[in-house]
Amino acid sequence: MTDAKPSTILVIDDDAEIRYSLTRVLSSRNYRLQEAASGEQGIAMVKKEPPDLVFLDVRMGGMSGIETLQHIRAANPRQLVVLMTAFGTAQTAIEAMKYGAFDYIMKPFDPQKVLSLAENALKAHADLRAVRDYKPSINSEDYKEGIVGSAAVMQEVFKVIGQVTASDVTVMITGESGTGKELVARSIWKHSHRSGKPFIAVNCAAIPDNLIESELFGHEKGSFTGATGQRLGKFELCDGGTIFLDEIGDMALATQTKILRVLQAGEIQRVGGTETIKVDVRILAATNKDLEEMVKAKTFREDLYYRLNVVRIRMPPLRERAGDIPSIVDFCLQNLVKQRKARVSKVSPEALAILTKHHWPGNVRELENVVYRSAVIAQGDAILVKNLPAELLAAVGEDPSQAVESAPVPSTSSASPFAAPAQPAAAAYQALDSALDYVFAQLREADEPVMKRLEREMISRVLKAEGGDVAKAAKRLGLTKAVLLKKLAAPPESTAG
Repeated sequence: MTDAKPSTILVIDDDAEIRYSLTRVLSSRNYRLQEAASGEQGIAMVKKEPPDLVFLDVRMGGMSGIETLQHIRAANPRQLVVLMTAFGTAQTAIEAMKYGAFDYIMKPFDPQKVLSLAENALKAHADLRAVRDYKPSINSEDYKEGIVGSAAVMQEVFKVIGQVTASDVTVMITGESGTGKELVARSIWKHSHRSGKPFIAVNCAAIPDNLIESELFGHEKGSFTGATGQRLGKFELCDGGTIFLDEIGDMALATQTKILRVLQAGEIQRVGGTETIKVDVRILAATNKDLEEMVKAKTFREDLYYRLNVVRIRMPPLRERAGDIPSIVDFCLQNLVKQRKARVSKVSPEALAILTKHHWPGNVRELENVVYRSAVIAQGDAILVKNLPAELLAAVGEDPSQAVESAPVPSTSSASPFAAPAQPAAAAYQALDSALDYVFAQLREADEPVMKRLEREMISRVLKAEGGDVAKAAKRLGLTKAVLLKKLAAPPESTAG
């Protein structure tokens, strides 16, 4: 048995004493050490023979460390670089991680921290080499469909979708939150003869009871306070197409009665109106509630239940099709590459094994969120174990200290190599920023302006949280009551105005 080839570490610093002290620490391990006295020299060495790891000083004469980092990463996107600095500022941390540094350490060095960091970085380097030949496990046509899965339970779902697309039969889609019920509805619409007409999704749980009828059926001018003009509802706007009523179990009984009328007679009346309006709309519905129990409790109309439940499609939870997790991860990564031009398109075998072990109570939506979060902070072109959330690692029995979820904020003390923990407010803003990135990516190809959709969703959610109280909702939204009423009364095409 021959010894493995030693890892190569390049130290770039214009201070000879720093190079000496750092290489002396690293020489205690079986590493092949190289030195460069400037950024320019270091770049040339990386281009000639890429090392396994680079330690790079931030402040040097001539080319700075950040500039050197940018050149190194441009020449070799897989190159792992650790920055060294005696000046722990927020800007240093942000720029280091922005330009793809693996990590950074503070001067003076703690020898044990240096060795630990080198070991972790070289482990990451090995993981990246392991995924170099990674190939997506799904076919290109699956990306267009939007639903991924080869498990037997998913094949049954696909069969039923195919069976119901040739008719206008009403379909009830059931399953836990986050399983992809809307994707099923969109697939039914896409393959039906109505695909050339609108598809409109309505989240019944997100709209207050006193507004949902106006949202669905429209209203006439003067029908209620703030109704300054006529507004067309979703059913009129969707004439000839397909409407998806998500979370229909949250719909009030009074509104259920009007939905039943649409199903029976194909007609609606606007709120405050007397005219009967014919509409030709296919209804698809979804819920994560037990409608049978709600019928027994008389909180859901029995006649509407049977009208909606002509054909039922049950979306299985992710834990029942764990074998589909690699394909779903591939799907998420390819979407990230397509939508955000992200460099992360792969996942290491170790990280994928952990993702497959998790129970996923939030189902596909939770998995998609974890993949996105991990891809955002990954330094190379692959998600490694260290990029996975700490809470996920803990949930599957792994050491949560492996996770590095965000760029650390450097300590103000130069004597400590440790970073200060992120403050709660900063963490909240980071989470909000990631969430907005995700929402924008989902809406960028939508048929309506992004701001219009975001504004309408925010108004609906705040109104629901305030129990329909317009005055309280306006205060939370930073609007006057009159402005909020005007927005509520505006037709869809002018909501953003």
